[in-house]
Amino acid sequence: MSRVPLRTETKAATERLADAGVPSPRFDAESLAAHVLGIERSRLALAPLLEPEQVERYRELVERRARRIPLQHLTGTAPMGRIDLAVGPGVFVPRPETELLFAWALAQLESVHAPTIVDLCTGSGALALALANARPDAAVHAVELDPAALTWARRNADATAAAGDTPITLYAGDVTAADTLTELNDRVDLLVANPPYVPDDAELDPEVAEHDPPLALFGGADGLRVIRAMLPTITRLLRPGAAAGVEHDDSHGAQVAALFTAAGYTATTEHRDLADRPRFVTATRG
Repeated sequence: MSRVPLRTETKAATERLADAGVPSPRFDAESLAAHVLGIERSRLALAPLLEPEQVERYRELVERRARRIPLQHLTGTAPMGRIDLAVGPGVFVPRPETELLFAWALAQLESVHAPTIVDLCTGSGALALALANARPDAAVHAVELDPAALTWARRNADATAAAGDTPITLYAGDVTAADTLTELNDRVDLLVANPPYVPDDAELDPEVAEHDPPLALFGGADGLRVIRAMLPTITRLLRPGAAAGVEHDDSHGAQVAALFTAAGYTATTEHRDLADRPRFVTATRG
């Protein structure tokens, strides 16, 4: 086989992925091509031809994506802030929507020197590690219950520390337990959480239903079981006047806001994502 035009391959891949029902076929086709070539997606135009072995590898990855294996499982990484996280089977894949919660968190910390930050339900360590990267003066603590996810978080934490980022402190624990992080009671300047929040009967895309761990997805019949149960933990950790941001399902933003308001929080705000869907709630401890 001779070298093949990249444009021809990505066009065919886009059509294959669209036929398979992949939500973003062109993006995924180009992302896989960039992965095979070892370059940024924005630089694909600089690599007009694929070598025969690259064509073979690319077509194999496209077929696996057409079987609805998550894109991030195929590339092995998912971005958050300025870092790339290792992800794969056994850990929740960070979503682009969570970047909005990350951006909000950074804005809250602009006037806080050497903040203490907590990330509950850290999964791959996405929010905790992105915040530690952006704020090297911070002390970042992250909690995860699932042993498989915690293994991924430790792998990512080790990688970012080796790259020169400030290390984070990881804990194996239940975010709803009364003894979790008690040494930080009333000391936390900012808390973020991306907990399990999908209602148990929700219909999910194959990438989610078949590949994300159920422990990271489902939050009971109404999706609020973990959020409701972790609220006392959030309250005892935050210092008075500090804020929390909690991601939630797009079906119950108002309910999450109501939970914070009922717990005595002020400045409770519902935030929408780039698709204009309710995505996370922020609130300040009174």
